[in-house]
Amino acid sequence: MTAAPAVLLVADHVEGSVHVLTVPDGTETGRLTGRHLSEHAGFLALPGGRAACVDDRRGELLVLDPFGHELVETAIPVAVPAEHLACDPSGRWVAVTTGLGENGEPWSDLLTAVDLSTQDAVRVRTRVGEPGVTVLGNGDPLVVLRHREPGALGVHRFADLLGASPGCPPVTPHADLLLPDDGHGDAQDPYSGHVFAATGEGVHRARREGDVLVPEPVIPWGSPARGWYLRLDPRRRALWSTLRGGPADPLRWPEWTNQAWRHDLGTGRTTLTELGPGLVFRLALTQHHTAFTRIHPDGDELILLDTDGTAHRVTLPAMDGAPRRGGTPWEGVQRRAVAASPGADWIAITRGGHGEVHVFNARTSGEAARFKLDTPLHHGGHAMLRTQTDGAEGDPVGR
Repeated sequence: MTAAPAVLLVADHVEGSVHVLTVPDGTETGRLTGRHLSEHAGFLALPGGRAACVDDRRGELLVLDPFGHELVETAIPVAVPAEHLACDPSGRWVAVTTGLGENGEPWSDLLTAVDLSTQDAVRVRTRVGEPGVTVLGNGDPLVVLRHREPGALGVHRFADLLGASPGCPPVTPHADLLLPDDGHGDAQDPYSGHVFAATGEGVHRARREGDVLVPEPVIPWGSPARGWYLRLDPRRRALWSTLRGGPADPLRWPEWTNQAWRHDLGTGRTTLTELGPGLVFRLALTQHHTAFTRIHPDGDELILLDTDGTAHRVTLPAMDGAPRRGGTPWEGVQRRAVAASPGADWIAITRGGHGEVHVFNARTSGEAARFKLDTPLHHGGHAMLRTQTDGAEGDPVGR
């Protein structure tokens, strides 16, 4: 087990709280109240063990330093409701897109560009439709927006956005790359300068050349299913997703199939691992394992994949208010958040509605601790696990 100290940030975005706990002993070293994290935009890893997130009620980008003397390093006004959050590989240039919030359909076209070194923030208008976002480095940073219907990657120079006039003016991308209309899921590889977007066809990829993107062959899913989530493993330079198949009707979610999809960016090799039926979505990366949670009416579990793809399964305690047969897995139900650090072997899993966090040792698959918070962690809350030097900022997209 690594000796590096680890901290867990766990947010109840409904109640409006963020707790900072040491792992595995559970000592609370910081707390925010009256702060409603954008659960969809999530936490963004920054250098030095810091994290960024968006307070959806106050309309602020928060930079948090769980290892410092003051938890809130800075707060910068941004447009909300926040949909996606990303920065360039240096951690200086941040972009925040807007989405539905508590509305039935996309309505906001606002994008906020932030320079953390000066705390300068500029809002511009782009296109309605919950765009995904990445911020590419290698010279002057580029903001790449993934749009749907019609699908495209829109490329903006960060300097142009920061130089926009007051009043939230409309901006036009200086370059476009066409995508299918069903894009959902974004990642970038800072090492190679590639950007990736998940679609029904597979993972579309493009590389930066100057101020434009040059398309490259699509990475196939290798399965009838598709991924709706995409993230980079910065330690092993691999892309991960969960492929969901089965009936499209969300009322039949217990019949959904799930596969762990891993694509090695160095070798180009793709592997699939069966996870089982039910609801599997976000994943977390430890020092040597990849962690998934699976929710199903017949029982929930933690699934740990070794580097060779071997799966270890651990039963999780049931949740009151969990998704049930005949209902959807989204509306009015409890879920779980999963968090890990690529610099440690701890895994934290929330138990929505119960205010509990279960901490596991990935090497032994055993539960090492259980924290009880004074907030219920509605909908599972959201969590991030960091060590100060874990390199998690190598994935510069909010999770």
